[in-house]
Amino acid sequence: MAEAAARRLKVGVLISGRGSNLKALLDACAAPGFPAEIVTVIANRPGAGGLEHARAAGVAAEVIDHKAFDGKPAFETAVTAALERAGVELLCLAGFMRVVSAAFVQHWHGRMINVHPSLLPLFPGLDTHERALAAGVKLHGCSVHFVTEEVDGGPIIGQAAVPVLPGDDPARLAARVLGVEHRLYPACLRLVAEGRVRLAGGKAEISGDFDGSGQLLNPAL
Repeated sequence: MAEAAARRLKVGVLISGRGSNLKALLDACAAPGFPAEIVTVIANRPGAGGLEHARAAGVAAEVIDHKAFDGKPAFETAVTAALERAGVELLCLAGFMRVVSAAFVQHWHGRMINVHPSLLPLFPGLDTHERALAAGVKLHGCSVHFVTEEVDGGPIIGQAAVPVLPGDDPARLAARVLGVEHRLYPACLRLVAEGRVRLAGGKAEISGDFDGSGQLLNPAL
């Protein structure tokens, strides 16, 4: 008898727009042996481009328009109900442009992750690329973290850095960061799905052996 296929973590994704990070997650989950599968995608905005990525991949996709509800609690209740009907075990935010409530965070505590375009704790919130350029940092990047009640303040699972180059403007820097987001988010999802991430003392601890020799210097020495 053939050995039963390994169980895959059931993932839901919330989006608001074009869904480029969703596409990266869908592509990763389509690879043989990846330990997670996306079972549903929900957009809070009708016409969100990411819905087409989900449908093209054969993943259930729907719109739950926040404007159709009388306040955040009713909207989030509808979202949670849809996610739970799909059997979602881990929730990924991928360009979801809504600050979720404390009640929503508590319901999904330890089961909700997000990608943010900065090297947290630097530049939480919006306009990260403009703020990085204004601060004169030489390295910028992105972070994948667990979602907590503090906006962009949850335990960090992984980070990726890019150099800030002479002549950068926000759009050019954003494009460079987005490229590493598309690599980092699936890698962190894999770690979580494999059970290699443990929350302890307000930090995300990762098990396994890692090569610590890599360095990124800007300017190069």
